[in-house]
Amino acid sequence: MVKELIIDSSPLGVTIALVEDKQLVELHKEQINNNYAVGDIYLGRIKKIMPGLNAAFVDVGYEKDAFLHYFDLGPQVQSLIKLTKIKRNGSVNGTLLDNFKLEGDINKAGKISEVVSKNLVLPVQIAKEPISTKGPRLSSDLSIAGRYIVLVPFSNVISISKKIKSNTERNRLKKIIESIKPKNFGVIIRTVSEGKGVAELQKDLLDSVAKWESFIKKLPDAEPSKRVWGEMDRTSTLIRDILSTDFTNVYVSDNNLFEDIRSYVHEISPEMEKIVKLYKHKEPIFEHFGIEKQIKNSFGKTVNLAGGAYLVVEHTEALHVVDVNSGNRTASKENQEDNALQVNKEAAKEIARQLRLRDMGGIVVIDFIDMHKPTNRKMLFDYLKDLMLLDRAKHTILPPSKFGLVQITRQRVRPEMNIVTSEKCPTCDGTGEIKASIVLMDDIENNLTYILQEQNEKNITLCVHPYIEAFIKKGFISLQWKWFFKFGQRIKIRAVSSYNLTEFHFLSSKDEEIKL
Repeated sequence: MVKELIIDSSPLGVTIALVEDKQLVELHKEQINNNYAVGDIYLGRIKKIMPGLNAAFVDVGYEKDAFLHYFDLGPQVQSLIKLTKIKRNGSVNGTLLDNFKLEGDINKAGKISEVVSKNLVLPVQIAKEPISTKGPRLSSDLSIAGRYIVLVPFSNVISISKKIKSNTERNRLKKIIESIKPKNFGVIIRTVSEGKGVAELQKDLLDSVAKWESFIKKLPDAEPSKRVWGEMDRTSTLIRDILSTDFTNVYVSDNNLFEDIRSYVHEISPEMEKIVKLYKHKEPIFEHFGIEKQIKNSFGKTVNLAGGAYLVVEHTEALHVVDVNSGNRTASKENQEDNALQVNKEAAKEIARQLRLRDMGGIVVIDFIDMHKPTNRKMLFDYLKDLMLLDRAKHTILPPSKFGLVQITRQRVRPEMNIVTSEKCPTCDGTGEIKASIVLMDDIENNLTYILQEQNEKNITLCVHPYIEAFIKKGFISLQWKWFFKFGQRIKIRAVSSYNLTEFHFLSSKDEEIKL
């Protein structure tokens, strides 16, 4: 599989396309003014305790208060509260936790009112960006992500990604981290650390510790509801999380961004610096690589499949619904059951791509075409599970229900990617109304008067829609003859079927358009 990143920079932000075998599978947009990105740490102030929800609403400067549930406090929240008070009182220097005495873990079945109180100032991390009418979702179980590890303060536990299967490798990584990690810091070892040496892991750990120290240094002077420490920009975060030896190219359209990305890739993976390339053609980068066309084809309510089947994708506040339709595949010579299986497998492949592409989260319900054989339903379920292994978002897939519905829950941390694929009508300019047709002839005649009498043009041609041409030429004494008597010269009329109904243009004797 050939993987490429295509990065387009504009004054409004950066758009990142992940392409696998020339097919667009993920699209990310990073806006310049996005102040509430996942991973950012704010100094929140508790505004309201909600005992019924076992949660609190927190002021982080967003128009709506953010949501912090008891389960998102983290077991060591008491240690975080204690450290925040110490640092803001200025009573202790230092940024690491070597001499810090950890508090006990909070009760898993406890109440939020037992832990936090109104107006308490507490560092919180954005777990979900603001989506729809909701404010950000928060966590006070802080973590700082690196390329190979995730640093977790107030813990001493070392966790290893379940995707690393080899026990020998797991033990090797654990021993390395145990020997280099600072006291009172836990570490989560990420999948990409597999096979990496001590030097690479230590450098990544030291970089993460440096980020923690930066946060601690800013904490004493930070204002409540303001950001204290920010994650890297979305582009660097995405490269950090997905860049692997599978990638063949990273194309960047902007020179400054190209230099930033190249230096970042050199820092995290020097051997891959050569794959970062500056795009130099005049044609827009997304058009050159066929991304723009794929975006137009892939977003919208209806998604057509290569075999003639199609998907209908509906979005509601509560869930997403995908309906699979066989389209003209019903004319297939195969029997109905085999045909349904083929269409469903084709649809499953596109649905797995659509979930990543649109970043659809929450509950997704898929209405596949009914199949009667249990073996076929099992085959489809296993096929969909295999396809979803490429999805980095956490997800759960339930087997088909007795109604043939497949339910998927997928992690949602950012607003869904939504691109409008319909274009504004050039005739009505999106209003649904056009200029009164009775006025059209007056417009044409006024322009004719100006061109023939003011500009003294000769032998001109009027180009109009075929319906308008027929109207101008109809009758024994047509409008064309009336204009001949009025202006003293014959005006040629040319029908152009591509014009909209009220569109018209004038051409000179040299067939050049006369600008009005």
